Amino acid sequence: MTQSSTSSVSRTSTDSIKLRKGKLPLVCITAYSAPMAGLFDDYADIILVGDSLGMVLYGLPSTLQVSVEMMINHGAAVVRGSQKAFIVVDLPFGSYQRSPKDAFITAQKVMSETGCNAIKIEGGKAMAETVNFLVNRGIPVLGHIGMLPQSFNQLGGYRVRGKTEETESEIIQDANILEEAGAFGIVIESVVEHIAEKITKNISIPTIGIGASVKCDGQIIVAEDILGMFSDFEPKFVKKYANLSPLISKAVKNYADDVKDRKFPGKEHCYYKK
Repeated sequence: MTQSSTSSVSRTSTDSIKLRKGKLPLVCITAYSAPMAGLFDDYADIILVGDSLGMVLYGLPSTLQVSVEMMINHGAAVVRGSQKAFIVVDLPFGSYQRSPKDAFITAQKVMSETGCNAIKIEGGKAMAETVNFLVNRGIPVLGHIGMLPQSFNQLGGYRVRGKTEETESEIIQDANILEEAGAFGIVIESVVEHIAEKITKNISIPTIGIGASVKCDGQIIVAEDILGMFSDFEPKFVKKYANLSPLISKAVKNYADDVKDRKFPGKEHCYYKK
């Protein structure tokens, strides 16, 4: 795999992402390691190093336990493993909510230590001042509205948003406010279709859906979900494009059986004195 630091290939830019509004849909996917980033690089416009890594990689019960250090380590790996995709890193819970200044300190650290292209934060109206503060200081921000995983306790769990007129109005307002604050795009998560469609038509920046229908300007998904690497929980909005979990289990079982039967390593895997 060619390292991004030695490549002459240009990365996708913020401007090119914004110019995709209303045109060819943006392809976005999560990655947490250099090998996975390398596999996705030819196909993804945006690779998100999501705080979902807490559950996907670390077995944590939610994203709330994810640290800035985790995001930096995995963000840097994804940047090194890719050449073309636009890399966005989530700011974890508690690292940006207290004040715009705190958010800038965290975002600056994440961007300088990973080499990523932008950061993502959750929240609409409550985060408008912070988004504007970051953007005015040279930090591109991807917004996130609708169902907010970092706020699942406050929102009463992982529920679809926008089923009432009140919540519909709040979500639409959040989108408008984030656009005004300077976000270059907005992730819309688990929102009923007509709201996602209305937002997409009425704002000038790209919308990226996850459980928000095909009406958005692009889609984002957790890679391990579409690759079929989890079976305990499958969100409604996930389509499995592979079912790797049983294949991985079978491969490891075959390896274990060969070790127990002394079939591995074979002579072809060993070194000998000439």
